[in-house]
Amino acid sequence: MLADLTIKKFLAETAGNKPAPGSGSVSALCGAIATALTEMVANLTIGMEQYADVEGQMKTIAVEAATIRERLIEYIDKDSEIHNQDAKKHAALIQMTIAEEIGSVMETVIYVAHKGKRDAITDACIAMMTARTCVLGALLNVRINLSSIKDEDFVKRMTQKTDHLEAEAIRIENKLLSWVKTKL
Repeated sequence: MLADLTIKKFLAETAGNKPAPGSGSVSALCGAIATALTEMVANLTIGMEQYADVEGQMKTIAVEAATIRERLIEYIDKDSEIHNQDAKKHAALIQMTIAEEIGSVMETVIYVAHKGKRDAITDACIAMMTARTCVLGALLNVRINLSSIKDEDFVKRMTQKTDHLEAEAIRIENKLLSWVKTKL
């Protein structure tokens, strides 16, 4: 399984002459990294007296981020498996799920940046940038799969959803980065 490889071996597999693992698995990995960083900021905040008022929320965020991280790790392999079967509709749905999973975390990243341990603000920013990369990468994979699908209704629905998620990811990232510039 790809998710069980060392970083070096995963990168070597990605760099090889096979189409998978490719951008789909890498997008899922970016999402897992983004959730891990979000979880880290929450965990760094828990137990610190000056952040006692947000400790409960940070505990919830840490648990939710861990759960999403585990699902995204599974998608590293699922994307590669489906790519090898050449099932375009299913591949588009997997990538859409990846984009939705991490898209749902992006506002939470803003919360941990605003309310979490001050020294971890850059970790939250990297979580956000990595989350945006995950969403945009996954959506590019949706788009390329849609280009060869004949079901017009499916393509239309997925294109609208893709356009919306892409705009939201960019908007949310810009919101955090603009705020951070006023704090650093």
